Amino acid sequence: MKKLNWLDAEDIGISLYEAHPAIDPLSVRFTDLHKHVLALADFEDDPAKSNEGKLEAIQMAWYEEWKDNQ
Repeated sequence: MKKLNWLDAEDIGISLYEAHPAIDPLSVRFTDLHKHVLALADFEDDPAKSNEGKLEAIQMAWYEEWKDNQ
């Protein structure tokens, strides 16, 4: 399986939805989102390389996946 990094927002969003299907992604603070991303088994990147823009892109990708499955 492909290892994910901070630029893989869409794939991370799908993985986060699969891991946490009941969570509304828009209710997740960026600090908690960062922790959720780092906890993904296929995520492999430097935790310090995240920023607000990358986290926002991940949150929106997760939200789209969540919304599509409601």
